[in-house]
Amino acid sequence: MKKTLVILAHPNLKDSIINKAWKNRLVKESNITIHDLYEKYPDGHIDVAYEQQLLLNHEKIVFQFPFYWYSSPSRLKEWQDVVLTYGWAYGSEGTKLHGKEFMLAISTGGPEEAYQAGGYNAYSMSELTKPFQAMANLTGMKFLPTFTIHGVRVLTEEEVQESAEKFVRHLQ
Repeated sequence: MKKTLVILAHPNLKDSIINKAWKNRLVKESNITIHDLYEKYPDGHIDVAYEQQLLLNHEKIVFQFPFYWYSSPSRLKEWQDVVLTYGWAYGSEGTKLHGKEFMLAISTGGPEEAYQAGGYNAYSMSELTKPFQAMANLTGMKFLPTFTIHGVRVLTEEEVQESAEKFVRHLQ
């Protein structure tokens, strides 16, 4: 089984329902490393060398986050800006991530029908996550299907736990 790195970016995980449930379920898997950016870097100062080594040590990279303003929380964007450097992650000599698998695990407060043409948000999740797909392309990673759960505010406890099990299956 591939070693998987889940980079979790949730600025308020203690009050989260779905992302906390996913994390609690994923820690039970021996081939999955959970890396919580807000826990590791409460001051926001990211250790680039450490992060790059984590990436090198895993075959599959997952960004897990709640959808904020049609993107990721700011710490994950900062992580991308400082870790995925020219000459390391992209550029003529930036091949360190080539061949790795990459996927997103996203939670939304809005219902699924809001994320489609003609829906409340006017665009599909695929359209809204194009920058992540472009990042995977630029860095030579294979973009895998996104795991998404919509309407987290109205899920029952059973549905939350069910989504955690589905997430594990999706990763494998």
